[in-house]
Amino acid sequence: MYLKRALDAWNSLTLARQFLLAGGMVFLLAMFVIGNLVSRQIEEAVTRNSAASTALYVDSVIAPLLPDMQRAETLDDFVVRALDETLSQGALGRRLLSFKLWKRDGTILYAKDKNLVGRKFPPGDELSAAWNGQFVAKLDQLHGAESEAEQQSAEPLLEIYNPVLQPWSGDVVAVSEFYEIATDFKRDLEAAKLRSWFVVCGSALLIFAILSIIVFRGSRTIESQRRSLASRVGELSGLLEQNRHLRQRVQRASQRASAHNERYLRRVGAELHDGPAQLLAFASLRLESPNLLGSARKPPESAKEINLIKSSLDEAMDEIRNICNGLVLPKVETAKLPEVLRMAVDAHVRRTGSLVDLNITEPSLMLVPSEKICIYRFVQETLNNTYRHAPGARASVTQTVEDNRLVIAVTDLGSGFDVSDTRPEALGLAGLRERVESLGGEFCLKSSPQGTTVTMAIPVEEHATA
Repeated sequence: MYLKRALDAWNSLTLARQFLLAGGMVFLLAMFVIGNLVSRQIEEAVTRNSAASTALYVDSVIAPLLPDMQRAETLDDFVVRALDETLSQGALGRRLLSFKLWKRDGTILYAKDKNLVGRKFPPGDELSAAWNGQFVAKLDQLHGAESEAEQQSAEPLLEIYNPVLQPWSGDVVAVSEFYEIATDFKRDLEAAKLRSWFVVCGSALLIFAILSIIVFRGSRTIESQRRSLASRVGELSGLLEQNRHLRQRVQRASQRASAHNERYLRRVGAELHDGPAQLLAFASLRLESPNLLGSARKPPESAKEINLIKSSLDEAMDEIRNICNGLVLPKVETAKLPEVLRMAVDAHVRRTGSLVDLNITEPSLMLVPSEKICIYRFVQETLNNTYRHAPGARASVTQTVEDNRLVIAVTDLGSGFDVSDTRPEALGLAGLRERVESLGGEFCLKSSPQGTTVTMAIPVEEHATA
Protein backbone atom coordinates (compact mmCIF):
# COMPACT_ATOMS: atom_id res chain seq x y z
CA MET A 1 0.00 0.00 0.00
CA TYR A 2 2.70 2.48 1.04
CA LEU A 3 4.90 1.44 -1.87
CA LYS A 4 2.04 2.02 -4.31
CA ARG A 5 1.34 5.45 -2.83
CA ALA A 6 5.01 6.32 -3.06
CA LEU A 7 5.14 5.18 -6.69
CA ASP A 8 1.98 7.15 -7.50
CA ALA A 9 3.42 10.25 -5.85
CA TRP A 10 6.70 9.77 -7.72
CA ASN A 11 4.94 9.30 -11.08
CA SER A 12 2.88 12.44 -10.47
CA LEU A 13 6.05 14.55 -10.39
CA THR A 14 7.36 16.19 -13.52
CA LEU A 15 10.50 14.90 -15.22
CA ALA A 16 12.47 17.89 -13.96
CA ARG A 17 11.50 17.29 -10.32
CA GLN A 18 12.26 13.60 -10.60
CA PHE A 19 15.69 14.50 -11.94
CA LEU A 20 16.28 17.02 -9.14
CA LEU A 21 15.42 14.48 -6.46
CA ALA A 22 17.04 11.36 -7.90
CA GLY A 23 19.90 13.13 -9.69
CA GLY A 24 20.59 15.35 -6.66
CA MET A 25 20.91 12.35 -4.35
CA VAL A 26 23.15 10.50 -6.83
CA PHE A 27 25.34 13.57 -7.35
CA LEU A 28 25.67 14.18 -3.61
CA LEU A 29 26.64 10.55 -3.04
CA ALA A 30 29.07 10.59 -5.96
CA MET A 31 30.52 13.91 -4.81
CA PHE A 32 31.01 12.54 -1.27
CA VAL A 33 32.64 9.33 -2.49
CA ILE A 34 34.90 11.04 -5.04
CA GLY A 35 35.81 13.82 -2.61
CA ASN A 36 36.79 11.33 0.08
CA LEU A 37 38.73 9.22 -2.40
CA VAL A 38 40.63 12.21 -3.80
CA SER A 39 41.24 13.61 -0.31
CA ARG A 40 42.57 10.28 0.94
CA GLN A 41 44.78 9.88 -2.11
CA ILE A 42 46.16 13.37 -1.60
CA GLU A 43 46.75 12.74 2.12
CA GLU A 44 48.48 9.42 1.49
CA ALA A 45 50.62 10.75 -1.34
CA VAL A 46 51.63 13.95 0.40
CA THR A 47 52.25 12.17 3.70
CA ARG A 48 54.37 9.49 2.06
CA ASN A 49 56.39 11.98 0.01
CA SER A 50 57.00 14.29 2.96
CA ALA A 51 57.86 11.38 5.24
CA ALA A 52 60.16 9.89 2.61
CA SER A 53 62.12 13.11 2.31
CA THR A 54 62.36 13.37 6.10
CA ALA A 55 63.42 9.72 6.39
CA LEU A 56 66.05 10.19 3.72
CA TYR A 57 67.41 13.20 5.55
CA VAL A 58 67.42 11.42 8.91
CA ASP A 59 68.98 8.33 7.43
CA SER A 60 71.74 10.37 5.82
CA VAL A 61 72.55 11.90 9.20
CA ILE A 62 72.07 8.90 11.48
CA ALA A 63 73.42 6.03 9.36
CA PRO A 64 77.08 7.12 9.49
CA LEU A 65 76.92 7.12 13.29
CA LEU A 66 75.69 3.53 13.63
CA PRO A 67 78.01 0.51 13.98
CA ASP A 68 77.57 -2.83 12.26
CA MET A 69 74.07 -3.56 13.45
CA GLN A 70 74.27 -7.26 12.55
CA ARG A 71 76.96 -7.79 15.17
CA ALA A 72 76.16 -5.12 17.75
CA GLU A 73 73.78 -6.12 20.51
CA THR A 74 74.04 -2.71 22.16
CA LEU A 75 75.31 0.74 21.31
CA ASP A 76 78.47 1.99 23.00
CA ASP A 77 78.56 5.30 24.84
CA PHE A 78 80.28 7.10 21.97
CA VAL A 79 77.48 6.23 19.54
CA VAL A 80 74.81 7.12 22.10
CA ARG A 81 76.39 10.54 22.80
CA ALA A 82 76.72 11.19 19.07
CA LEU A 83 73.07 10.30 18.50
CA ASP A 84 71.96 12.43 21.47
CA GLU A 85 73.87 15.44 20.22
CA THR A 86 72.68 14.98 16.64
CA LEU A 87 69.00 14.50 17.55
CA SER A 88 68.85 17.31 20.09
CA GLN A 89 70.48 20.08 18.07
CA GLY A 90 70.09 21.66 14.69
CA ALA A 91 67.36 20.87 12.23
CA LEU A 92 66.71 17.38 13.54
CA GLY A 93 66.33 18.66 17.08
CA ARG A 94 63.64 21.11 15.95
CA ARG A 95 61.80 18.70 13.65
CA LEU A 96 61.90 15.42 15.60
CA LEU A 97 59.94 15.03 18.82
CA SER A 98 61.31 11.53 19.50
CA PHE A 99 63.51 8.84 17.95
CA LYS A 100 63.78 5.07 18.49
CA LEU A 101 66.02 2.40 17.05
CA TRP A 102 64.59 -1.12 17.04
CA LYS A 103 66.11 -4.58 16.97
CA ARG A 104 64.34 -7.40 15.17
CA ASP A 105 63.08 -9.01 18.38
CA GLY A 106 61.23 -5.82 19.40
CA THR A 107 63.93 -4.45 21.73
CA ILE A 108 64.63 -0.72 21.68
CA LEU A 109 68.37 -0.17 21.17
CA TYR A 110 68.19 3.63 21.40
CA ALA A 111 65.57 6.25 22.24
CA LYS A 112 65.55 9.91 23.12
CA ASP A 113 63.48 8.85 26.10
CA LYS A 114 66.12 6.87 28.04
CA ASN A 115 63.44 5.02 30.00
CA LEU A 116 62.59 3.05 26.87
CA VAL A 117 66.10 1.81 26.08
CA GLY A 118 66.41 -1.93 26.49
CA ARG A 119 62.67 -2.48 26.82
CA LYS A 120 61.03 -5.04 24.61
CA PHE A 121 57.61 -4.57 23.01
CA PRO A 122 55.57 -6.84 20.76
CA PRO A 123 56.13 -5.61 17.21
CA GLY A 124 53.11 -3.93 15.61
CA ASP A 125 52.03 -4.03 11.98
CA GLU A 126 54.03 -0.95 11.06
CA LEU A 127 57.21 -2.27 12.68
CA SER A 128 56.79 -5.68 11.03
CA ALA A 129 56.28 -4.00 7.65
CA ALA A 130 59.46 -1.97 8.17
CA TRP A 131 61.45 -5.13 8.98
CA ASN A 132 60.20 -6.49 5.66
CA GLY A 133 61.81 -3.55 3.91
CA GLN A 134 58.69 -1.37 3.56
CA PHE A 135 58.64 2.33 4.37
CA VAL A 136 55.65 3.27 6.63
CA ALA A 137 54.37 6.77 7.37
CA LYS A 138 51.21 7.78 9.29
CA LEU A 139 49.82 11.16 10.39
CA ASP A 140 48.25 11.48 13.87
CA GLN A 141 47.54 7.76 14.20
CA LEU A 142 49.54 6.96 17.34
CA HIS A 143 48.90 3.77 19.27
CA GLY A 144 50.86 1.17 21.19
CA ALA A 145 52.52 1.17 24.58
CA GLU A 146 55.86 2.30 23.18
CA SER A 147 54.37 5.63 22.00
CA GLU A 148 52.58 6.69 25.20
CA ALA A 149 54.75 9.78 25.56
CA GLU A 150 54.14 10.89 21.98
CA GLN A 151 50.38 10.42 22.42
CA GLN A 152 50.43 13.13 25.10
CA SER A 153 51.80 15.71 22.69
CA ALA A 154 49.47 18.51 21.59
CA GLU A 155 51.32 18.90 18.31
CA PRO A 156 50.35 16.94 15.16
CA LEU A 157 52.94 14.24 14.60
CA LEU A 158 54.09 12.38 11.51
CA GLU A 159 55.00 8.84 12.56
CA ILE A 160 57.69 7.27 10.35
CA TYR A 161 59.13 3.73 10.29
CA ASN A 162 62.25 3.52 8.16
CA PRO A 163 64.23 0.30 7.60
CA VAL A 164 68.00 0.67 8.17
CA LEU A 165 69.91 -1.21 5.48
CA GLN A 166 73.41 -2.65 5.57
CA PRO A 167 75.34 -0.77 2.85
CA TRP A 168 77.13 -3.73 1.20
CA SER A 169 74.35 -6.34 1.48
CA GLY A 170 71.15 -4.29 1.46
CA ASP A 171 69.74 -6.34 4.34
CA VAL A 172 67.51 -4.69 6.94
CA VAL A 173 69.59 -4.62 10.10
CA ALA A 174 67.48 -2.21 12.18
CA VAL A 175 64.39 -0.03 12.06
CA SER A 176 64.35 3.61 13.00
CA GLU A 177 61.10 5.06 14.33
CA PHE A 178 60.80 8.80 14.69
CA TYR A 179 58.04 11.37 15.08
CA GLU A 180 58.24 14.60 13.12
CA ILE A 181 56.39 17.68 14.34
CA ALA A 182 53.97 18.25 11.45
CA THR A 183 52.23 21.53 12.28
CA ASP A 184 53.07 23.24 8.99
CA PHE A 185 52.69 19.99 7.10
CA LYS A 186 49.18 19.36 8.48
CA ARG A 187 48.13 22.94 7.72
CA ASP A 188 49.32 22.60 4.12
CA LEU A 189 47.69 19.18 3.86
CA GLU A 190 44.32 20.53 5.11
CA ALA A 191 44.58 23.39 2.62
CA ALA A 192 45.28 20.93 -0.21
CA LYS A 193 42.37 18.73 0.85
CA LEU A 194 40.08 21.78 1.04
CA ARG A 195 41.11 22.81 -2.46
CA SER A 196 40.46 19.29 -3.73
CA TRP A 197 36.99 19.31 -2.12
CA PHE A 198 36.30 22.70 -3.67
CA VAL A 199 37.30 21.44 -7.12
CA VAL A 200 35.28 18.23 -6.78
CA CYS A 201 32.19 20.00 -5.40
CA GLY A 202 32.43 22.84 -7.89
CA SER A 203 32.81 20.47 -10.84
CA ALA A 204 29.94 18.26 -9.66
CA LEU A 205 27.64 21.24 -9.04
CA LEU A 206 28.52 22.75 -12.42
CA ILE A 207 27.79 19.47 -14.21
CA PHE A 208 24.56 19.04 -12.22
CA ALA A 209 23.49 22.61 -13.01
CA ILE A 210 24.13 22.15 -16.75
CA LEU A 211 22.24 18.86 -16.77
CA SER A 212 19.42 20.44 -14.74
CA ILE A 213 19.07 23.25 -17.26
CA ILE A 214 18.90 20.74 -20.12
CA VAL A 215 16.40 18.57 -18.24
CA PHE A 216 14.28 21.58 -17.24
CA ARG A 217 14.12 22.79 -20.83
CA GLY A 218 13.24 19.31 -22.03
CA SER A 219 10.69 18.87 -19.25
CA ARG A 220 9.11 22.24 -20.06
CA THR A 221 8.89 21.30 -23.73
CA ILE A 222 7.45 17.87 -22.91
CA GLU A 223 4.95 19.38 -20.46
CA SER A 224 3.88 21.99 -23.00
CA GLN A 225 3.48 19.33 -25.69
CA ARG A 226 1.62 17.10 -23.23
CA ARG A 227 -0.83 19.88 -22.36
CA SER A 228 -1.28 20.72 -26.03
CA LEU A 229 -1.81 17.05 -26.87
CA ALA A 230 -4.26 16.62 -23.99
CA SER A 231 -6.14 19.71 -25.15
CA ARG A 232 -6.28 18.43 -28.71
CA VAL A 233 -7.32 14.98 -27.55
CA GLY A 234 -10.05 16.59 -25.48
CA GLU A 235 -11.20 18.66 -28.44
CA LEU A 236 -11.09 15.63 -30.69
CA SER A 237 -13.04 13.58 -28.15
CA GLY A 238 -15.63 16.33 -27.96
CA LEU A 239 -15.86 16.51 -31.74
CA LEU A 240 -16.14 12.74 -32.00
CA GLU A 241 -18.91 12.73 -29.41
CA GLN A 242 -20.65 15.59 -31.18
CA ASN A 243 -20.30 13.79 -34.52
CA ARG A 244 -21.70 10.64 -32.96
CA HIS A 245 -24.75 12.52 -31.71
CA LEU A 246 -25.16 14.27 -35.05
CA ARG A 247 -24.85 10.98 -36.91
CA GLN A 248 -27.48 9.42 -34.68
CA ARG A 249 -29.76 12.42 -35.22
CA VAL A 250 -29.25 12.25 -38.98
CA GLN A 251 -29.95 8.52 -38.98
CA ARG A 252 -33.11 8.99 -36.96
CA ALA A 253 -34.13 11.94 -39.12
CA SER A 254 -33.53 9.92 -42.30
CA GLN A 255 -35.58 7.04 -40.97
CA ARG A 256 -38.42 9.32 -39.95
CA ALA A 257 -38.14 11.24 -43.23
CA SER A 258 -38.58 8.03 -45.19
CA ALA A 259 -41.69 7.20 -43.19
CA HIS A 260 -43.06 10.72 -43.58
CA ASN A 261 -42.38 10.67 -47.32
CA GLU A 262 -44.46 7.53 -47.58
CA ARG A 263 -47.27 9.16 -45.62
CA TYR A 264 -46.92 12.30 -47.73
CA LEU A 265 -47.26 10.26 -50.89
CA ARG A 266 -50.35 8.61 -49.43
CA ARG A 267 -51.77 12.04 -48.63
CA VAL A 268 -51.11 13.25 -52.19
CA GLY A 269 -52.74 10.09 -53.48
CA ALA A 270 -55.70 10.68 -51.17
CA GLU A 271 -56.05 14.29 -52.34
CA LEU A 272 -55.95 13.16 -55.97
CA HIS A 273 -58.46 10.42 -55.24
CA ASP A 274 -60.84 12.57 -53.21
CA GLY A 275 -60.59 15.65 -55.43
CA PRO A 276 -59.69 15.49 -59.14
CA ALA A 277 -60.46 11.76 -59.43
CA GLN A 278 -64.00 12.25 -58.11
CA LEU A 279 -64.61 15.15 -60.47
CA LEU A 280 -63.27 13.16 -63.42
CA ALA A 281 -65.45 10.20 -62.44
CA PHE A 282 -68.45 12.51 -62.28
CA ALA A 283 -67.62 13.89 -65.75
CA SER A 284 -67.21 10.34 -67.07
CA LEU A 285 -70.61 9.36 -65.72
CA ARG A 286 -72.26 12.43 -67.24
CA LEU A 287 -70.85 11.45 -70.65
CA GLU A 288 -73.14 8.39 -70.53
CA SER A 289 -76.24 10.53 -69.85
CA PRO A 290 -79.28 9.87 -72.15
CA ASN A 291 -79.36 13.58 -72.84
CA LEU A 292 -76.12 13.12 -74.78
CA LEU A 293 -76.39 9.59 -76.20
CA GLY A 294 -80.13 8.84 -76.42
CA SER A 295 -82.13 9.20 -79.61
CA ALA A 296 -84.62 11.38 -77.81
CA ARG A 297 -82.01 13.88 -76.61
CA LYS A 298 -82.99 17.50 -76.80
CA PRO A 299 -80.55 20.31 -77.57
CA PRO A 300 -81.24 22.32 -74.39
CA GLU A 301 -80.66 19.30 -72.12
CA SER A 302 -77.58 18.27 -74.12
CA ALA A 303 -76.07 21.72 -73.78
CA LYS A 304 -76.75 21.66 -70.03
CA GLU A 305 -75.02 18.27 -69.67
CA ILE A 306 -72.07 19.50 -71.68
CA ASN A 307 -71.73 22.55 -69.41
CA LEU A 308 -71.81 20.35 -66.28
CA ILE A 309 -69.12 18.08 -67.72
CA LYS A 310 -66.96 21.06 -68.68
CA SER A 311 -67.41 22.62 -65.24
CA SER A 312 -66.40 19.38 -63.53
CA LEU A 313 -63.32 19.02 -65.75
CA ASP A 314 -62.31 22.63 -65.14
CA GLU A 315 -62.63 22.16 -61.38
CA ALA A 316 -60.53 18.96 -61.58
CA MET A 317 -57.83 20.83 -63.52
CA ASP A 318 -57.82 23.62 -60.94
CA GLU A 319 -57.32 21.15 -58.11
CA ILE A 320 -54.55 19.34 -60.02
CA ARG A 321 -52.79 22.68 -60.59
CA ASN A 322 -53.09 23.54 -56.90
CA ILE A 323 -51.60 20.18 -55.94
CA CYS A 324 -48.78 20.62 -58.47
CA ASN A 325 -48.05 24.13 -57.21
CA GLY A 326 -47.44 22.63 -53.77
CA LEU A 327 -45.17 19.91 -55.15
CA VAL A 328 -43.10 21.78 -57.72
CA LEU A 329 -40.50 24.24 -56.44
CA PRO A 330 -39.55 27.45 -58.22
CA LYS A 331 -35.88 27.84 -59.19
CA VAL A 332 -34.51 28.38 -55.69
CA GLU A 333 -31.15 26.62 -56.24
CA THR A 334 -29.62 29.67 -57.91
CA ALA A 335 -31.50 32.28 -55.89
CA LYS A 336 -30.07 34.15 -52.92
CA LEU A 337 -31.58 33.99 -49.44
CA PRO A 338 -33.76 37.15 -49.73
CA GLU A 339 -35.12 35.95 -53.11
CA VAL A 340 -35.98 32.50 -51.64
CA LEU A 341 -37.93 34.11 -48.80
CA ARG A 342 -39.73 36.54 -51.11
CA MET A 343 -40.69 33.75 -53.53
CA ALA A 344 -42.23 31.69 -50.71
CA VAL A 345 -44.11 34.71 -49.26
CA ASP A 346 -45.28 36.03 -52.66
CA ALA A 347 -46.57 32.59 -53.72
CA HIS A 348 -48.59 32.33 -50.50
CA VAL A 349 -49.99 35.87 -50.87
CA ARG A 350 -51.04 35.25 -54.49
CA ARG A 351 -52.73 31.98 -53.62
CA THR A 352 -54.51 33.05 -50.43
CA GLY A 353 -54.63 36.86 -50.52
CA SER A 354 -53.30 36.91 -46.92
CA LEU A 355 -51.16 39.68 -45.42
CA VAL A 356 -47.57 38.61 -44.62
CA ASP A 357 -44.72 40.82 -43.33
CA LEU A 358 -41.17 39.90 -44.40
CA ASN A 359 -38.17 41.05 -42.30
CA ILE A 360 -34.62 40.31 -43.50
CA THR A 361 -31.70 41.40 -41.26
CA GLU A 362 -28.72 39.60 -42.84
CA PRO A 363 -28.77 39.16 -46.61
CA SER A 364 -25.02 38.34 -46.99
CA LEU A 365 -25.31 34.59 -46.53
CA MET A 366 -24.23 31.92 -49.00
CA LEU A 367 -26.35 28.78 -48.73
CA VAL A 368 -26.20 25.40 -50.41
CA PRO A 369 -29.24 24.25 -52.45
CA SER A 370 -30.45 21.81 -49.77
CA GLU A 371 -30.56 24.67 -47.24
CA LYS A 372 -32.48 26.92 -49.63
CA ILE A 373 -35.04 24.19 -50.36
CA CYS A 374 -35.47 23.55 -46.62
CA ILE A 375 -36.06 27.26 -45.99
CA TYR A 376 -38.57 27.55 -48.84
CA ARG A 377 -40.55 24.48 -47.69
CA PHE A 378 -40.45 25.69 -44.09
CA VAL A 379 -41.93 29.10 -44.95
CA GLN A 380 -44.42 27.56 -47.40
CA GLU A 381 -45.72 24.94 -44.94
CA THR A 382 -45.89 27.23 -41.89
CA LEU A 383 -47.77 29.94 -43.84
CA ASN A 384 -50.18 27.27 -45.14
CA ASN A 385 -50.75 26.08 -41.56
CA THR A 386 -51.39 29.67 -40.50
CA TYR A 387 -53.91 30.12 -43.32
CA ARG A 388 -55.72 26.87 -42.46
CA HIS A 389 -55.73 27.11 -38.66
CA ALA A 390 -55.76 30.89 -38.11
CA PRO A 391 -57.63 32.32 -41.12
CA GLY A 392 -57.50 36.09 -41.34
CA ALA A 393 -54.66 36.38 -38.79
CA ARG A 394 -51.73 38.54 -39.86
CA ALA A 395 -48.47 36.62 -40.26
CA SER A 396 -44.81 37.63 -40.38
CA VAL A 397 -41.58 35.97 -41.56
CA THR A 398 -38.33 37.10 -39.85
CA GLN A 399 -34.77 36.13 -40.74
CA THR A 400 -31.86 36.74 -38.30
CA VAL A 401 -28.37 35.38 -37.56
CA GLU A 402 -27.55 34.33 -33.97
CA ASP A 403 -24.30 32.65 -32.87
CA ASN A 404 -23.36 31.70 -36.42
CA ARG A 405 -26.80 30.17 -37.00
CA LEU A 406 -29.42 31.23 -39.52
CA VAL A 407 -32.78 31.62 -37.78
CA ILE A 408 -36.12 31.76 -39.64
CA ALA A 409 -39.24 32.48 -37.55
CA VAL A 410 -42.83 32.45 -38.83
CA THR A 411 -45.32 34.08 -36.45
CA ASP A 412 -49.07 34.59 -36.56
CA LEU A 413 -51.40 36.51 -34.26
CA GLY A 414 -54.06 33.80 -34.08
CA SER A 415 -55.63 32.27 -31.02
CA GLY A 416 -52.99 29.54 -30.75
CA PHE A 417 -53.43 25.88 -29.80
CA ASP A 418 -52.21 23.29 -27.32
CA VAL A 419 -48.85 22.03 -28.59
CA SER A 420 -49.18 18.81 -26.56
CA ASP A 421 -52.28 17.89 -28.62
CA THR A 422 -50.30 17.86 -31.87
CA ARG A 423 -50.32 14.41 -33.42
CA PRO A 424 -46.78 12.97 -33.89
CA GLU A 425 -47.75 11.69 -37.32
CA ALA A 426 -48.93 15.11 -38.50
CA LEU A 427 -47.26 15.41 -41.89
CA GLY A 428 -46.66 19.16 -41.99
CA LEU A 429 -44.86 19.72 -38.68
CA ALA A 430 -43.15 16.33 -38.64
CA GLY A 431 -41.88 16.81 -42.18
CA LEU A 432 -40.52 20.25 -41.34
CA ARG A 433 -38.77 18.94 -38.24
CA GLU A 434 -37.13 16.15 -40.24
CA ARG A 435 -35.99 18.54 -42.96
CA VAL A 436 -34.40 20.92 -40.46
CA GLU A 437 -32.76 18.25 -38.29
CA SER A 438 -31.37 16.45 -41.35
CA LEU A 439 -29.26 19.60 -41.92
CA GLY A 440 -28.02 19.56 -38.31
CA GLY A 441 -30.45 22.30 -37.33
CA GLU A 442 -33.07 22.77 -34.63
CA PHE A 443 -36.88 23.03 -34.91
CA CYS A 444 -39.03 24.77 -32.29
CA LEU A 445 -42.80 25.27 -31.98
CA LYS A 446 -44.37 27.65 -29.44
CA SER A 447 -48.05 28.57 -29.18
CA SER A 448 -50.17 30.64 -26.80
CA PRO A 449 -53.47 32.51 -26.92
CA GLN A 450 -51.52 35.50 -28.24
CA GLY A 451 -50.25 33.61 -31.28
CA THR A 452 -48.00 30.86 -32.63
CA THR A 453 -44.32 30.95 -33.57
CA VAL A 454 -42.49 28.24 -35.53
CA THR A 455 -38.68 28.59 -35.65
CA MET A 456 -35.90 26.83 -37.53
CA ALA A 457 -32.16 27.36 -36.95
CA ILE A 458 -29.37 25.87 -39.06
CA PRO A 459 -25.59 26.41 -38.77
CA VAL A 460 -24.12 28.52 -41.56
CA GLU A 461 -20.98 30.49 -42.38
CA GLU A 462 -21.23 34.16 -43.11
CA HIS A 463 -19.67 35.54 -46.28
CA ALA A 464 -19.53 39.06 -47.58
CA THR A 465 -21.75 39.65 -50.55
CA ALA A 466 -19.75 39.86 -53.76
